[in-house]
Amino acid sequence: MPLSSLSRRHFLGNTASLAAVATLPAWFQAEAAEAPKPRVPLSPNDRPAVALIGCGGMGRADAKNASRFGDIVALCDVDDARLDEAQKQFPQAKRYRDFRECVQHPGLHVVINGTPDHWHTLVNLAAIQAGKDIYSEKPLTLTIDEGLRLVQAVQKAGTVFQTGSQQRSDPRFRLAVELVRNGRIGTLRHVTTSLPSGRHGGPFATAAVPSGFDWNFWQGQAPELPYVPERAHGSFRYWWDYSAGTLTDWGAHHNDIALWGIGELGPIEAEAQALRDPVPGGFSFPSTYLVNYRYANGVTQTCRTVDTEGPAGNVLDPKTSPGQMPNGVLFEGNDGWIFVSRGTISASQPALLTDPLTQKTWSAYVSDDHMGNFFECVRSRKDPICDAEVGHRSVSVCHIGAIALRLGRTVRWSPERQRFPNDREAERWIAREQRKGFGYGMLS
Repeated sequence: MPLSSLSRRHFLGNTASLAAVATLPAWFQAEAAEAPKPRVPLSPNDRPAVALIGCGGMGRADAKNASRFGDIVALCDVDDARLDEAQKQFPQAKRYRDFRECVQHPGLHVVINGTPDHWHTLVNLAAIQAGKDIYSEKPLTLTIDEGLRLVQAVQKAGTVFQTGSQQRSDPRFRLAVELVRNGRIGTLRHVTTSLPSGRHGGPFATAAVPSGFDWNFWQGQAPELPYVPERAHGSFRYWWDYSAGTLTDWGAHHNDIALWGIGELGPIEAEAQALRDPVPGGFSFPSTYLVNYRYANGVTQTCRTVDTEGPAGNVLDPKTSPGQMPNGVLFEGNDGWIFVSRGTISASQPALLTDPLTQKTWSAYVSDDHMGNFFECVRSRKDPICDAEVGHRSVSVCHIGAIALRLGRTVRWSPERQRFPNDREAERWIAREQRKGFGYGMLS
């Protein structure tokens, strides 16, 4: 199983976040104890009806997590084999092959969107039109334009929408960001987000489409191509047609935390380079790359891949060899540094973590249970910790870097206007052409 899939699914359990609090400084534990906790269902009538659309491993993990708070009543996928796997977990749920029919399931309240990245927006828009609240996997969108459309639709409909960037509900990441935003390391100067390398390989041969798998529908808005097993399911993210490699996979997590700590709407500049060219006929997104960002407040950011098969680097020393910083986020200020990843938080001096924040000028939204926070907001109608706007802004950081990588040059971005000023070549990639029959018109 790929590193990204294994560690993300392991991370989903709410007990992981709750246990993490106990390992953090006493002052932070005391604050966490005072924060409201998601309510467990009080009765069968308190359990919303939930549909899972996209029954792969991540979708099924999300549905299992959601089943603590609601009842899984519907399953939808274009692959019968994946529907069969989900049906083993939720035998009473009704099966669907078309998400447009699934969102109309009688009595449905909530949709969990676990589809591949290039389907996220269309499924989410269909669920919004049907009046459902949504928990959607990240990266939230395939393009910046999709995010603009989605945010507008969510705001207009009053949808409770949670992006599955669950690191926002991990107390380690919240602690790191609160310390940074409150000046614990002095003036923030630079952030490094270190991501796993993607897959490198090919060329790949075409094959017969597996029985029960609607390959045409799975491709959706992407270009129609012969079936290649390496394009579908677990490896789809390594193709430009469906995603942007680990830049929009792990990058949607770590760049989200970076943006949270930097406190800006997005960068004003990005330049990128591929560190290894793809094999013709193989995975089309570069497996290793480097992206440098600049923000209006003077902070700079480096987002790069690390060779997950090589040395892990020393988490206690931010000046590790280039490309070898462990998977995670490193905040560097003029008074020290803080590194945070799943299961780890450390600093240049222990007191940076252990000394209480006696005078806070900024406080983070508190959530220690990402799915629980979503269902609590379904009840209260408040915004969850990672709503559509947050998810859109965070993945836009990744999309901006990917566009710079496509063009092989620096691009300039206006976070307020959400455009590339005076750059027609970059503007072209804000949206993508959608294949006939699989664009926004299919929702009419």
